Amino acid sequence: MANPQFIEQKSLSLVDVKVKIDEIEKRDKELNYLSNKAKEYLETFVKLDLKQKEELEKKLSDLDLTRLKEEHIAKIVDFLPKTVDELKVVLTAYPLSMPKKDQEAIVKTVKEFA
Repeated sequence: MANPQFIEQKSLSLVDVKVKIDEIEKRDKELNYLSNKAKEYLETFVKLDLKQKEELEKKLSDLDLTRLKEEHIAKIVDFLPKTVDELKVVLTAYPLSMPKKDQEAIVKTVKEFA
């Protein structure tokens, strides 16, 4: 029996998942039931394309916020919070505290794409 090993662990945003499902659909010609359900969900809720996502990730990284990690950026890209309160809700799953000015900078950057 195969023993898979993790080579890399990386947070994926919903945009990345949508791109992967599209690649799988092209390769296999037909998706199974769960993949179709996931595709429907992604088509409903994903608002950015791959280029916009990469640009937003770059701008968020360029803010040089020391506490903001790749997994936080992925969640921000998924939910596109338009207010500081929405940002706090998105980041409640993580033990993260940020100054008000950092939160406002993130929201300002996201508003350009939302």
